[in-house]
Order: sequence, then structure tokens, then C-alpha cells
Amino acid sequence: MSDHAPSAAGTATEDALAAALSGDPGDPAPARPRRSDATRAAILTAARDRFAADGYERATIRAIARDAGIDPSMVMRYYGNKAGLFAAASEIEVHAPDLTHVPRDQAAARLVRHFLERWECDETLMAMMRVGVTNEAGAERMRGVFAEQIEPVLATVCPVPEEAPTRAALVASQILGMALCRYVLHVPPAVGLSHDEVVAWLAPTIQRYLTAERP
Repeated sequence: MSDHAPSAAGTATEDALAAALSGDPGDPAPARPRRSDATRAAILTAARDRFAADGYERATIRAIARDAGIDPSMVMRYYGNKAGLFAAASEIEVHAPDLTHVPRDQAAARLVRHFLERWECDETLMAMMRVGVTNEAGAERMRGVFAEQIEPVLATVCPVPEEAPTRAALVASQILGMALCRYVLHVPPAVGLSHDEVVAWLAPTIQRYLTAERP
């Protein structure tokens, strides 16, 4: 197995093969995804599923390669080792909304609705949610996301910015709790709620966490 990144020659070979499969190389044709891109996508999808099912420690490069339908050497070629693969598979961007331009009393509703939309369209976020409840590596990654991407947003609306970490943890208890019940455990009442109903139930509590004085 190789521990190195793809070589220029290897990439050129894959590109040539993709061109040959696309038809007459002399005829102009729309650009198509490179075979290497499709391989990477298959590896990451398989990795997220395997990490979620087995946890970081039990998941193996061999099992992930088998799920992706490729040779294990290809996983090593692109990601080096399991740690590198996990880092790539768990890369998350939540695109937290800018609450500074949202009326203060609507900040929580905006936040809840944003996360509902993110949970339902981002497979990486959902996969990492499952990983986060099964092993420490996934939990650490989710904690990092909140510390790096959510706390700074909440600090802009907190009455005491220094309390942003505590308030972010309280907000997470509601948002991640709903995500766990709705999308991972599939608790029927939680699954059956519409977006408007989820916002109506959660927003008042989250609004208090965001803007109320200390209890």
C-alpha cells in the first residue's frame, strides 16, 4: 500500500481513461466529473456510513474500501491512513446564520429553522451526528464544530459575550436533542412535527438561552 498522495502520472491515467470512456476524444464534449472525484466521493460516503455504524476504533480501511467497491490501496492513496480519512469524512460547515441582522426576538426561530434545513440536506452533518453518539472521535468533532462555528455567532446576540460558551451548550442541548430524536432515533412524535411546529416548540426556550439574563 502507498502512504502518499495521488501521483501526477496516476491522475493523468485516470483522466485519460475518463476521456476514452466519454467517446471520441477529438470531438468537443461537455466537461465530465473526473473518475478520481467519483472515487473520492464513494470513499467518503462509505467512510461516513462505516464510522457511524462501527465507530472510529472498529471501522477499518478494508471494510470501507469494500463498501465503496474499490481496493483498499485506493483509500490509502487518497487519504493516507484512517485518521486522514476520518478528518476528510467529518469535514462540516454548518453555515450558521448571521444573527446580527435578525430582530433580537426572532434570533432563536431563525437559528432553529436554519438547523432543520441543514439537518435535512447535509448528509455529512447527519452522518457525524450518528458518529458523535457512538465514539469519542465523532463527539470531539461535533464539539469542535460548535466551538468554532456556533459560539462566535451566539456571542453577537448574548447580553454577556463571555457567557457564549455556556449559552451555546444550552442551545446545543435543544438543537442536537431534537436532531437525535428526529433524525437518528426516529422518535415518531418528533419525526411527525412540521418545521413550523418544531420552531414553535423550541424557539422560546432557545430564545431564553440566547438573550435572557442569568437565572
